[in-house]
Amino acid sequence: MTGRHLRRRRVPTAWAAPLAAVSVSIAVIAAVVATGARAAPVVGTAVPAPREAPVRTVEEPPLSTAPTPPPSSRPAPPPSPTPTPAPPATPTRTAEPVPQSQPRGTVRLTEGGTATLVRREVTNGVLPVPDDLNEATWWGAGPNAPSGATVLAGHVNWNGAIGPFAELWRSERGDGVTVVDARGAVTRYTVTEILTLDKDELPAQAADLFAQSGPHRLVLVTCGGRWVGGADGYAENRIVLAQRQ
Repeated sequence: MTGRHLRRRRVPTAWAAPLAAVSVSIAVIAAVVATGARAAPVVGTAVPAPREAPVRTVEEPPLSTAPTPPPSSRPAPPPSPTPTPAPPATPTRTAEPVPQSQPRGTVRLTEGGTATLVRREVTNGVLPVPDDLNEATWWGAGPNAPSGATVLAGHVNWNGAIGPFAELWRSERGDGVTVVDARGAVTRYTVTEILTLDKDELPAQAADLFAQSGPHRLVLVTCGGRWVGGADGYAENRIVLAQRQ
């Protein structure tokens, strides 16, 4: 918005014209002397003519002119400043909050299945399995590592109960997986590849799947398929690979 421009107004000149109206009176005196009819006129006596009274002229005073007042010395108010809008505030980037319903040190799958992470190491080339249905064994790189595989293994079921990793059998590409470490740092992944391998086929691909070199990736492992019993339990492994978002 711009300010209004104010015009200076010239004050009109005041003129005073006092006029004195003077009435001039001329008095004419006429004296008539009359005598009686029987009286003889006075011979040789002249009656003086009446003297005309002098006329007094009164001069009119000159017209007086009132002085023109000087223009107002009061400065016109400055135009109102145009308000300048404040620049938009720069958004502050904050750390991503931990999902309220997901505890620290857990992994959550697309449908909400959540397992507690238990750190383990590989011994004798055997991938360790968790001791509880609601746990996931964690081996290899951490979620925030620049390279290598973060391997999480969990049971599909236990004593007739279904575990959270049973969801892997329904996983699809594009599904999301969230890992929250013990410090509360959140890492989100997107499923990119799904494999179903016979347990006899897994050793040949283990080096590529679980290697601690190459691009960082999340590898989720569970079992399922055909039940064979014994030490193997199920005949197949379900493997889901995900890339960090």
